Amino acid sequence: MKQIYLVLLSFFLILGSCMQEEKKTAEMKQEGAKKEMKEPVKLLRHVVLFNFVDTATDDNIKEIEQAFAGLPERIPEIHDFEWGTNNSPEGLDKGLSHCFFVTFLSEEDRAIYLPHPAHQEFVSLVGPFVEDVTVVDYWVE
Repeated sequence: MKQIYLVLLSFFLILGSCMQEEKKTAEMKQEGAKKEMKEPVKLLRHVVLFNFVDTATDDNIKEIEQAFAGLPERIPEIHDFEWGTNNSPEGLDKGLSHCFFVTFLSEEDRAIYLPHPAHQEFVSLVGPFVEDVTVVDYWVE
């Protein structure tokens, strides 16, 4: 009987020791993960909203969409890009149908983008087909 108690006592001591070690390992992994997490990157968003003229054809608009979407390949300072068409049911779009998000990592990158020949070429392309354009830039909080 005494041997059973000794075996059980040994078993629980080993089990407790293993559980302590597992807890320490989990805590160390958690600390390591915290250290690996970096400060969030500040992002500068350049939001462009278009309202096309009534005479703009579907082909004109498609060409403009493709040209804007092609700018990241031509301007390395563009960190990210996305776009879409309005589908809000609220009716508050004021005729703006397209939204383009251009993301930069710095104001310097944006300063290179604005006068960049590829961007200026795009501005010339879109000019005759846009009734109104709204641009808003902001730092992501």
